[in-house]
Amino acid sequence: MKKMTKQQQRVRRHIRVRGKVSGTATRPRLAVFRSLTSLQAQLIDDTSSKTLVGVHTKKDAGSGDAGERTGKAAQSYLLGLEMAKQAKAAGISQVIFDRGGYQYHGRVKAFAEGARDGGLEF
Repeated sequence: MKKMTKQQQRVRRHIRVRGKVSGTATRPRLAVFRSLTSLQAQLIDDTSSKTLVGVHTKKDAGSGDAGERTGKAAQSYLLGLEMAKQAKAAGISQVIFDRGGYQYHGRVKAFAEGARDGGLEF
């Protein structure tokens, strides 16, 4: 049996989760993608296959108070706050969190905490 790479394992986990998690217009799916340098997130309505709101650390993570977080975790937290702000402007308050097959710690956790602190309900 051939060994799977970490990327293949993540994709496999993501596919398994996506079989159970689906977003609607009233409660879209908050999908997270983490790369080595940045973090991206989208609010997706799976029933109509449309992205409602999208944020990226390269353009949306501004400056602010991230608490005791530093570096990429601080950027992720601020991106979560920005996502919540844009979601509120679009009239969305409840979401389903899709961590994309990543472990719930580090940048993914910081992003989720930022989104919750910004007013989104998971």
